[in-house]
Amino acid sequence: MGSIIDHVKKYRFLLNELVKKGIKLRYRRSYLGVLWTLLEPLLTMIVLTIIFGPLLGYSDDKLFPVYVLSGRLLYNFFSLATKESTRSIRVNAAMIKKVYVPKYLYPLSYVLYNYVIFLISLIVLAVVSLILGLFPTVKLLLIFIPLINVFLLSLGVSLILSTIGVFFRDMEYLWNVALTLIMYTCAIFYKTDRFSDTSWIIWIFKLNPLYGCIDNFRAAIGLADTFYTHCFNWNFALYCFVFGILTIVIGGLLFRKCQDRFILHI
Repeated sequence: MGSIIDHVKKYRFLLNELVKKGIKLRYRRSYLGVLWTLLEPLLTMIVLTIIFGPLLGYSDDKLFPVYVLSGRLLYNFFSLATKESTRSIRVNAAMIKKVYVPKYLYPLSYVLYNYVIFLISLIVLAVVSLILGLFPTVKLLLIFIPLINVFLLSLGVSLILSTIGVFFRDMEYLWNVALTLIMYTCAIFYKTDRFSDTSWIIWIFKLNPLYGCIDNFRAAIGLADTFYTHCFNWNFALYCFVFGILTIVIGGLLFRKCQDRFILHI
């Protein structure tokens, strides 16, 4: 762990440049550029609210857009960070073949630049919440817990996928399918109180660490006191943190064991 931190410090300039490059490439051919960071989640929220609000009987809940937006933002970060990290080594093959750089900087940079974009997009959530009458409380201080947990989870999964993606290129497509399943087990546009507490479906939600991050994030921004029914769950917080650390350890060990063979497959 100490050597990894030393490498990050030593190559922090390169890491910063990789993060900047990722942000610029995301919107390089767009007329609105980084403004899409704010517009995309807003437009997605409007579409999901129009479709699922009446369909699921949430039309009268004025904070339903906040509920949808909060879940969508966290899921979107996890989805983009892990999906792009899957091909991070292959995309940077030319640089890897020319100069020595710790290879884990590449998936790390993908997670970091998507995290920066995600944090910027929280501006939209703040504005929408205030407009709809959801004001911050002291519980907002807990928001850093799900934000840290979702970052750790995304980084760990990204390390695993970036390693597998070098040797098994179909992993990128399989992960897209898996992300669809994960999305439906995150309760982005419906409430879990639709199901009985003894239902096996509830256990699927509880075992999904991304759902735990989203659940606590919603509680921290104040939805637990209004539209949402759950309070901040410390068991979820601990479970997500431990799960994230475990994925980082497993992903780091797998990455380290296989990285010398990357050059033969890119």
